[in-house]
Amino acid sequence: MDAVVFDFGGVLTTPLSQSTGQWLAADQVDPDRFAQVMRRWLGREAEPGNPIHLLETGELPAERFEQLFAAELVTTSGGPVSAPGLLGRLFAGMSPDPDMVDLLRALRAAGLRVALLSNSWGNEYPLELLRELCELLVISEQVGLRKPDPRIYRHLLTQLDLPADRCVFVDDFVGNVLGAQAVGMRAIRHLDPATTKAELAQLIGVDL
Repeated sequence: MDAVVFDFGGVLTTPLSQSTGQWLAADQVDPDRFAQVMRRWLGREAEPGNPIHLLETGELPAERFEQLFAAELVTTSGGPVSAPGLLGRLFAGMSPDPDMVDLLRALRAAGLRVALLSNSWGNEYPLELLRELCELLVISEQVGLRKPDPRIYRHLLTQLDLPADRCVFVDDFVGNVLGAQAVGMRAIRHLDPATTKAELAQLIGVDL
């Protein structure tokens, strides 16, 4: 293996479930309604071109997405959910995971190339840190493509100038892992830093 490519949210950061749970509680959002919307817009049967897809490809501005998203949600008392700043509140509890930061540094020290492939939700990225850790950042809204579209993996490989079978991809979302495997990349589903570190060490044959 020559390169390891990581997703951002939920992989290089603290768990998304943690940040989401904090937001649901703070905004008193009905969790069942939230789960229904996420299944409809991000699940296996999601219709192409729904608001999440358009947000991730940069075709839908974050402010408009917040309006559409809030309109689908309801508070636990049956009231409306505030749209302005919704995405900021949703990701407020998400921060870089120190164990994953250490893992990326260990990979670089071992001579591996490291890159990022992330579907953006209009969120802010810690670019100074990511540019230190990664030689390449591919963010969906900037290229107009989203995982698991095979074209975004091929774009990544072109930018790295590497064949698919020389790259490992790490993501927490099963569909994105399958998308990487479909174009010939090795892929690991991220569950936690320790498991990912162990699987990578075995796959690339390097003591991390």
